[in-house]
Amino acid sequence: MNNEIRKLPKKTIIIIGIMIVIALIGFLFLKDLKEQKLIEILQSIGYKNIKDVTVINKLSVEDAETRYRSTVYKVKFYNQDSNQTCIGFVHKERDNHYTKDIDCK
Repeated sequence: MNNEIRKLPKKTIIIIGIMIVIALIGFLFLKDLKEQKLIEILQSIGYKNIKDVTVINKLSVEDAETRYRSTVYKVKFYNQDSNQTCIGFVHKERDNHYTKDIDCK
């Protein structure tokens, strides 16, 4: 029994490489947009001078009583005003009302 190994054509390898690059660029672009949006949200709730914003997790939640859907972001950032690293949750409710549960150390 003779098992032959067929090589992929160069055209296929180039197409796969281009698809990987496009996916990586798309991922980084969406990550950057999410962080920019959260910077605006944090500035609107009182954290004006921040840097190194990282969105750890984004969850879609539903209130059991009212059945309204909302979004919860788990964030980490550095507050330059108080020289502290902060981590916590930002809850986006209806009508773009935001509540926070952030702990700074």
